[in-house]
Amino acid sequence: MRWRYCVEKPFSIGFQKFGRFVGRHPWWFFICPLVISTALGTGFYFLEDMEANNIEDQFTPVNGPAKLERKFVEENFPLNNSVYSNQRLYTMGEFASFIAVSRDPNIFTDGAIKEILRLDKKVREIKLSRGHEQLTYEGLCARKSNKCIPNKILDIMNHYGSNIDQTELTFPFFRFGFTTIFLGYSVGGVNVSSTVIKSAKAIRLFYCLKEGNRSTTDLWLNEFLKVFPSNQSLNFITVTHSTSLSRQVEFEANTRDVIPLFSITYVIAIVFSIVSCLRFDCVRNKVWVATFGVLSAGLAVLSAFGMMLHIGVPFVMTVANSPFLILGIGVDDMFILISCWQQTNVHARVEDRLADTYKEAAISITITTLTDVLAFYIGLMTPFRSVQSFCLYTSTAILFCFLYSITFFGAFLVLNGRRENSNKHWLTCKEVPEDCPVGRSKWYDLCCVGGAYDRHTGAEEVQPMNQFFKKHYGPFLVKPWTKVCVILLYSVYLSISIYGCFQIQEGIDLRNLAADDSYVNRYYDDEKAYFYEYGPNIMVIIRGEFAYWEEKNMLDLESCVEDFKNLSFIEKDIFTSWLKSYKYYGHHTNLNLSVENVFKTNLSSFLRSYSDFKQDVNFTNNSIRASRFFIQTVNITTALDEMNMLNNLRDTARRCSVPLLVYHPVFIYHDQYAVIVSNTVQNISVTTAVMLLISLLLIPNPLCCLWVTFSIASVIVGVTGFMALWDVNLDTISMIILVVCIGFSVDFSAHISYAFVSNKKPTANEKAVEALFHLGYPILQGALSTILGVIVLSASKNYIFRTFFKIMFLVIFFGLFHGITFIPVFLTFFDFCSSNAGNVSPQEKRTLENQAMTNCQPKNIQEKAIDHDKQIYDNHTFLPDNQQLFPTQPCPSVWTLTVNTHHTQSGQMCMASTVPMFRVDSQTYEVQMYTASNDAVTVNCNQNLGSGEHHCVIGNNQPPVLQECNAPVINCSDSADPVP
Repeated sequence: MRWRYCVEKPFSIGFQKFGRFVGRHPWWFFICPLVISTALGTGFYFLEDMEANNIEDQFTPVNGPAKLERKFVEENFPLNNSVYSNQRLYTMGEFASFIAVSRDPNIFTDGAIKEILRLDKKVREIKLSRGHEQLTYEGLCARKSNKCIPNKILDIMNHYGSNIDQTELTFPFFRFGFTTIFLGYSVGGVNVSSTVIKSAKAIRLFYCLKEGNRSTTDLWLNEFLKVFPSNQSLNFITVTHSTSLSRQVEFEANTRDVIPLFSITYVIAIVFSIVSCLRFDCVRNKVWVATFGVLSAGLAVLSAFGMMLHIGVPFVMTVANSPFLILGIGVDDMFILISCWQQTNVHARVEDRLADTYKEAAISITITTLTDVLAFYIGLMTPFRSVQSFCLYTSTAILFCFLYSITFFGAFLVLNGRRENSNKHWLTCKEVPEDCPVGRSKWYDLCCVGGAYDRHTGAEEVQPMNQFFKKHYGPFLVKPWTKVCVILLYSVYLSISIYGCFQIQEGIDLRNLAADDSYVNRYYDDEKAYFYEYGPNIMVIIRGEFAYWEEKNMLDLESCVEDFKNLSFIEKDIFTSWLKSYKYYGHHTNLNLSVENVFKTNLSSFLRSYSDFKQDVNFTNNSIRASRFFIQTVNITTALDEMNMLNNLRDTARRCSVPLLVYHPVFIYHDQYAVIVSNTVQNISVTTAVMLLISLLLIPNPLCCLWVTFSIASVIVGVTGFMALWDVNLDTISMIILVVCIGFSVDFSAHISYAFVSNKKPTANEKAVEALFHLGYPILQGALSTILGVIVLSASKNYIFRTFFKIMFLVIFFGLFHGITFIPVFLTFFDFCSSNAGNVSPQEKRTLENQAMTNCQPKNIQEKAIDHDKQIYDNHTFLPDNQQLFPTQPCPSVWTLTVNTHHTQSGQMCMASTVPMFRVDSQTYEVQMYTASNDAVTVNCNQNLGSGEHHCVIGNNQPPVLQECNAPVINCSDSADPVP
């Protein structure tokens, strides 16, 4: 136990001294945070410049495998805008698209076709000016053979006209003239009989633009969106549309959705805090305290965000979630500080009250701050920039929240305490009477009378909710049959959570980055409904120099190709390979391609004849540096399909004896599947270990620290399982909140565990009740304030903000339930968690403290600590004044009771009402306990009749001093040992 005093005790004493310093200079600590916040807040001037919402940069892994693969493709297969090929792009390309869905079962009707052709004509006629330049589709379109890339399905529809419904269109390939057209991407919702289309529900058209002129193409793409204001003029089809810019533009627009929500949240937080701190006492009312507590959290956000923007940290949209979280954390600390303040002696000087407040609250708010900050800083280890930015902004804001809580908010507690000491009204600041004058109404008593306090403790009156936890909820919770029910409830909770963990889906669906009512989502819905059958066309790349002419190498390569074709999601009949065509070419031209010289000599002429294949071979300096072929995926509809596709393709390439890699631009986004689980597990593991270390340092019982760790694991399992059942995927957004989950689960369990092991009740059940009495209501307030801080996000149209709400709600709800239900019950099963703290005698405790402080402090501090040892004991037997007082008897121990006179700020001595008395050497003493602290005793003395002499005894947490009264020598038969 000595290590406890080496860490916890000096820490509490340090906070006590700091609280006293703040209490003596409140205006400095009140004004300085305002000035600092104003100065740092100027960083918001750079907000627009620091916004970084590029989806690829922020929501894909830094240096992910697909990015390295793309770099290889870009270096070896450069784009050729004169021979455009969509499947050969290493980016998603520049394009516009619309999907026409028939209102009837078949889209190949005369009315539907005419409306599609009319829309196509409107798109091709789009014109806009940029300066003196006229921008048209013909001037910007991607070209092949000096013509814009056509939509072949339109050529077919124009060719057959009204007779198309009588034409036997084969699917997915249709022989049109001398060419074979792939219809898999153009015609959707098909009903096929022996490859012949009987009916189709949708047609999709693409308008591809040249690469490399982004500013110009963006203007045209924005104009394209204006072609589709509504479907009112369309009788036979409905249309959804999108562009290559749409996802990014709609994602950036989400920030506008959250701004009004934050304003609403702030108002809700203020109202809730005021209602929670409302008192029917016009002096003790904490309305202004609650308001400035919320303001303190707002200043923390302003300062942290401003500082990060000054430094140049990118501001990602995920960071917009942070203020909601900080508001809840700040209000939570506020409730803890107010709770501790209310337990101090109302007649003490305000600086002493704040010192005692900080001493009691130091460990609690420090644990919460350390755990939350470290959890977020550990989140910086993730390879997602959106997560890194969120963690950096939020952790900094939590630090400012902590600093402002112990400076700005503490200073306001002092200023408000001065008003209370003067018994002034909370609103008018005019002095009011403590007792209601005779004849006045109850309304006058309610509005114009105040200053009440608990006459037995000297602290503010206990709030009804605290009494509820002590008299009703706590005793109910520790009943044997209640404990059995709690265990059964926990078993059900854990079972459902574990089941949910096995149902979780991985990865973020990119459609969720746009608002729910966005036109982009309607396009994605139609795409998923009618064009799900054929997925991305995958590049399979042969890296480095490879002897294509050697028979053994060709057999190895063909074996690898067959492995790819045998994958369940690969269409065997759709395979594009320059090497296969070259062999066919060599067979018909009687070339012996097994000879290296023949193979290389004729390759150039072959590639000149087939311009598409020329882009598939890096043939430089008579050496083939790299080449590629293409395979077609099918039925990729879910995130799980995408993950399995990527993993199986890479595994197949890795097993091949030929050096292969696979690539498609969409793999950039699918890479999250490869790291999301491992990074989440890594972050949770490291964070949990750090939380356990902090708990061991600050909570004085190792076994109870294990209960804190158990709580972390239990809450994480619960949140993970239930979020899966609530249709939330494990993605970059939920990964952030799961890290937050650790911090909040520590908050709730640490508060209760620390209160459990630090109070001195004799039994485990009493300890649990006492812990709930002191911290049950503040924990409940903090949980409700955090939920209210994020509840408005449930009304957001954006997936990111709704997901943040869902997981935060689960974290707080389960954390609260663990803190005030599961953990208190589980702690009662283990008396050894309390034995060391509860059964140590006062003398043993004092000896341990002195030894620990001696070991932990420098010599000069040790001497001061020894000089200031308390010389007051609270184990005398006091008799009521109506009984015969016992006569003076000699006793084996005689000591001097050193006293300290207690004054108010006005200089008047605070006297207590008469309660039980004892008599020593003809002196009659009245005793009053002014504080709930175990080592604070106040004794007031009556005047000795006939002597005219006052004897005043007051004990508090200050070193005892003899002042303005004689120190009586007490002789008694008490069995206590003398003070050394």
